[in-house]
Amino acid sequence: MKHPAAALAAVTVMAGGQAAMAQTQIDVLRVTVNDEQAVYFDRLAREFEAQNEGVTVRFDYVANEAYKARLPTLLQSNAAPDIFYSWGGQTVVEQVEAGFLQPIDDLLPEGFRDTIPEAGLLAYSVDGQLYGLPQYATEVVLWTNTALTDQAGIDLDAIRTWDDFLEAVQTLKDAGITPIVAGGQDKWPLHFYWSYLALRQGGPNVVTDAMEGANGGFQSEAFIEAGRQFQRLTELEPFQPGFIATTYETASGMFADGAGAFHLMGDWDYLPMRERSTSGEGLPDDQLAIISFPAVADPVAEGGNDATLGGINGWAVSAGASPEAVAFLAFMMNAENQREAGRQELFIPIAVGTADQMDNPFYVQVAENIEASSFHQIFLDQFLGASVGAAINDVSADLAQGAITPEDAAAQVQEAWDFR
Repeated sequence: MKHPAAALAAVTVMAGGQAAMAQTQIDVLRVTVNDEQAVYFDRLAREFEAQNEGVTVRFDYVANEAYKARLPTLLQSNAAPDIFYSWGGQTVVEQVEAGFLQPIDDLLPEGFRDTIPEAGLLAYSVDGQLYGLPQYATEVVLWTNTALTDQAGIDLDAIRTWDDFLEAVQTLKDAGITPIVAGGQDKWPLHFYWSYLALRQGGPNVVTDAMEGANGGFQSEAFIEAGRQFQRLTELEPFQPGFIATTYETASGMFADGAGAFHLMGDWDYLPMRERSTSGEGLPDDQLAIISFPAVADPVAEGGNDATLGGINGWAVSAGASPEAVAFLAFMMNAENQREAGRQELFIPIAVGTADQMDNPFYVQVAENIEASSFHQIFLDQFLGASVGAAINDVSADLAQGAITPEDAAAQVQEAWDFR
């Protein structure tokens, strides 16, 4: 059982490891991870327990879609986790406004904030107060099966623009190769296309301007043109048959089995897609490449063609969490543990100077892409909050099926924002 607040006031735990003198359980909820990551988190939990007598740390993992459905209910209950996985952005704002989170600035070790890049801190801050911590940055990229693109005679270095990409898709179709594998059932993998195209069309301020109602809000020309360009792709029928009934996990394994040439997904899929493949090994590294999402010609506004889309993913701290929970979060996030995650190629660590142990060329490329980008936009389905995010995912799936016009898609997102 967790201690009541009065008892916790007498407990002092530092991230470096002073022993706690009472029994305290720290519950951590996270989206399901691969086996290597689970071992890593379990090791951190056991090390923290060894340094803090009377403290136990329990991780609970839930599949992606089930996590999103389950978390809001848990946060309103007595079974709320102490620490939970978070994509940052507007969702954190909404959770703070609902009273589900607590500020943690005063509970962090002295100087700890200085180890985290400002952009990462902003993703978990509301009105200047910190309610969680980022753990890693991600980029959505076009994973590429080079054996299939070589077979079709495609020069990946020549894919610079959206028109170049559409031409490559048609070339693959003409060669009898499925151009893209997509998990349309979960919808969010499809929102990457609409979101990236909106960013390319509207520039780095397109989302924040829309949130403030500028230029027509989410009905601005940039968002409408994003829908048009997305449908230029979907009219080519680029996805595998039955893509709209395929989950993200299934699509991930299909790509690793060689079922299609491209897979628009985050760098995080490097290990999971292998494990989801039929062989359990997936494509070898020498048959893999990643390319950045293409630029668009004649964008509505300048500045978006070298931006990146992805996550600044990390953890939020619930309102009822103990000081020990914050101490464990700081322990997870310290430079030594972040560097070890990079060395094991589990994720791209965000703490300053901790990516220096990475050897994986794909992770190194992503880290360089994010560092070189003019702006890093958090996934729109997370950045804009749950209700608006759901609308974006819905219209993205509808656009992919030709069931909605780009204008109606933009209008539905604007309506969701107005009534959030």
